[in-house]
Parts: sequence; structure tokens; C-alpha cells
Amino acid sequence: MRTFIVTLLTLFVLAVPANAMPPNVDGLIVKPSKHTVAKTLDRLERLLKQKGLTVFARVDHMAGGRRAGKKLRPTQVLIFGNPKLGTPLMQSARTAGIDLPMKALAWQDETGKTWLAYNDPAYLAKRHGIAGRAVVLQKMSGALKALTDKATE
Repeated sequence: MRTFIVTLLTLFVLAVPANAMPPNVDGLIVKPSKHTVAKTLDRLERLLKQKGLTVFARVDHMAGGRRAGKKLRPTQVLIFGNPKLGTPLMQSARTAGIDLPMKALAWQDETGKTWLAYNDPAYLAKRHGIAGRAVVLQKMSGALKALTDKATE
């Protein structure tokens, strides 16, 4: 019986496409969304603007791929920030500017599921050797979690 259960579980795991589960990428926070890619980022953009954050751009990778004659499932990036929080990080390490402003990536996997991902501020601090900015990093982390949770629910 145990062999049967192990075999059944193995078949189930092999039947699930690799991209049906969120990728495990260092420093990336990934969560499922109940909405399409476009609606997820529409919701996030509205929430960001309500909180007074600046939305700089939205990049539609699927449209770019189409222009290049390539197919890509819905994939979009929203670029946004808050200079009150980002500037202190860049004062500590100018290299943080390569990762700021923040970005949120939404994509649809091959099963039709939508995912939302963003860089963990603590990871960015570690990557750039930023110390002494715990309050800023906690504010960023808390705000990103709350806003992305609302956008995906």
C-alpha cells in the first residue's frame, strides 16, 4: 500500500508542469493572484497611486514579443517607487539604483494561473551591502506585502 501511495504521489508531481509552481529565485517574493495579469497590475497600480507612490512605467513583454514575431503568455512589469524610502537606500549604496525603483512582475503560467513577484527589500539591502536602514526596509517590506496581497486577492 505504501508503495502505491508513493507511486501515486510521484505521478502527481510529475504531471504538474514545472512552471505551475512559483519559481524559487533568491530574493524574489512570489504569490498567486486570483486575477489576470492585466487586472492584477491594474489593481496594484491603483493601490500604489492611492498611497501616493509614483508609477513610472508599465512594460508589456507579451506585446514586445508579438512585435518581434515571438509568442509569450501574458507578462507585464510595473515600475514604481517612493523616493522617501528609496533615496536613503541609495544614499547608503548607489548601486541600489540598479534595483530601484521597485518592480512588480505579473505573468501567466502554462496552466493559466497568474503569479505576482517582486524583489524582497531585505535581499536588495544584502545584495548592495546596505546597513543601518532597518526602519526603511521594514516600511518597504510591510507596504509591499500589504499592497500586493490586496492586488492579488
